Amino acid sequence: MSETHDTDPRLRLRIHFGNAMMGPGKADLLENIRETGSIAAAGRAMSMSYKRAWSLVEEMNAAFQAPLVERNRGGAQGGGTALTDMGEAVLAHYRRLEAITAEAGAKEIAALRALVRDMSDGK
Repeated sequence: MSETHDTDPRLRLRIHFGNAMMGPGKADLLENIRETGSIAAAGRAMSMSYKRAWSLVEEMNAAFQAPLVERNRGGAQGGGTALTDMGEAVLAHYRRLEAITAEAGAKEIAALRALVRDMSDGK
């Protein structure tokens, strides 16, 4: 089994608001919940337990002025989960901020990348 090394720089943005934090994992979880309609399925897509995914949802729901994720019980399809309007807004703002940061920092990221030692031979 060969190991591949990703040489493309990645920018991971975490924003701390006192004890609350929004970062790439939570944003990815929100996107997966939107796509799957399920906290469990969103967690599985990220190799995350349901308990961990639910814990992150609870953290986000408590941190913002209104819940980001809502559960719909019962119904013909057995219920599900969806992002609220607040969840959609938080996710959109976060993704825009990621894009703005990456664009604004592209020159510096490239300069840093040029200074990184070549590790392509696995050493």
